[in-house]
Amino acid sequence: MRGFIAAAIGLLLIAGIATVVMNAERILDRVAPFDFDQPPGISTSVHLQLFRWKPERCLAALTRGGVDHRLVPAKEMENGCGYGGAVSLQQSGVRYGSRIMLQCPAMAALILWERQVLAPAAKRYGEKLTAVRHLGTYSCRNRNHQREGRRSEHATANAIDVAGFTFADGSSISITKDWKDDGAKGRFLREVRDGACRAFNVVLSPDYNAAHRSHFHFDMGRWLICR
Repeated sequence: MRGFIAAAIGLLLIAGIATVVMNAERILDRVAPFDFDQPPGISTSVHLQLFRWKPERCLAALTRGGVDHRLVPAKEMENGCGYGGAVSLQQSGVRYGSRIMLQCPAMAALILWERQVLAPAAKRYGEKLTAVRHLGTYSCRNRNHQREGRRSEHATANAIDVAGFTFADGSSISITKDWKDDGAKGRFLREVRDGACRAFNVVLSPDYNAAHRSHFHFDMGRWLICR
């Protein structure tokens, strides 16, 4: 009898928590809906975390935001590598050199960064941004390409490495060459790095360690790091 009562109480608690979560989502969507065309704030972070647990919310947000994307068939997890709920970016406001595939929450964070961080930073820099040079998204490997250790977020298509930027006048900014620049190029790089922290869970730059001296690493993993 006691076991039955305990089980019943447990089910009631679970149902109660589920109801609270559902109501909270409805309130959030009504009061502060996710919008790629609005600067990220506290509610944006909540939405992005919800996207991790509810892919349908993320996909709906991409569609509402006019993001040209396609669903990618899942790749069965094997030896710590694979993905599900991934999308490919067909076209965007800037070129990325090659087609990008990411899990939906990471793609949402990338588009938010592009629109609300990169575009304003480029305007302040004084040139129209035309392309972002990246070093890849999905890659079945460990962190920092080590032979042993934990799998990278790249192993689940949950990360992107950004190496540089190209502008309409043909000029470019490279993280490798310009991170230590004291002028406009350095200010641009620090602005887009700092702004990425409002969209992604993890942002790593040359300030983090030597392994990131050539690129910014952005991911939507479980940790919160901005450096």
